[in-house]
Amino acid sequence: MILKDLGITDAAPVSGGCIHRCYRATLERRAVFVKLNEARFAGAFAAEADGLAALRSAGCTAPEPLRHGTSAGSAYLLMEFLELRSRGDFAALGRMLATVHRSQGDEFGWPRDNYIGATPQPNGRSASWRDFWRERRLVPQLALAKRQGYPIDIGNVGDLLDGHEPAPSLLHGDLWSGNAAFLASGAPVLFDPAVYYGDREADLAMTELFGGFPRAFYSAYEAAWPLPAGYAKRKHLYNLYHLLNHLNLFGGGYLGQVKATLRLLADAL
Repeated sequence: MILKDLGITDAAPVSGGCIHRCYRATLERRAVFVKLNEARFAGAFAAEADGLAALRSAGCTAPEPLRHGTSAGSAYLLMEFLELRSRGDFAALGRMLATVHRSQGDEFGWPRDNYIGATPQPNGRSASWRDFWRERRLVPQLALAKRQGYPIDIGNVGDLLDGHEPAPSLLHGDLWSGNAAFLASGAPVLFDPAVYYGDREADLAMTELFGGFPRAFYSAYEAAWPLPAGYAKRKHLYNLYHLLNHLNLFGGGYLGQVKATLRLLADAL
């Protein structure tokens, strides 16, 4: 019923939304990608539209958000439909990411909170990257893990950020290989963002966490904007956030990776 209410026709289910129902459809003779879920997801869809618009404004190819809201008791997000494939010009992706990162803010954070997967992601602004990473990223995940029966002591691993003062770069925020793809021409596309202003190393770190990005991607990024010394240690601290999130979302299967990462961090201090 909601698709009809929105003026959408020819809707066909497609993959790509994880927790959402997704469709390729037609709206006013234009192909669109539609995400649907319960009304409580309206805020998540609004945040996603906001993130896509921010990426596009920073020089990134991303689906154009068209409309979002609630109708007939459901939340929806309409965006431009793009025919995507998993392989393409990874060097161009590296260069495009560097361009996005050169879009910078005055502080760390974002004007609104959003989501990392299905988990709320607080983005209250801070002038200190060290404080932001601890208070807006690690502390909420640790509190959630404790409530779910996984009390975790991270000790003083945050000390790895002492003296590290990055510029507040626009980040995709959830940059694993499933959120990057390519047009038929090979040109790169990013989607499903969790944007905020932060250390650009955090995006690069996540690309390494689950793999899927070839050497050409990293070589092109480094040629466009080399990473500073110390990244090889700090990346584990940044990926701790995502591992904690996966622990909280999917359960104890990720506990071993969390503990192994904490050992790496302790050795790096």
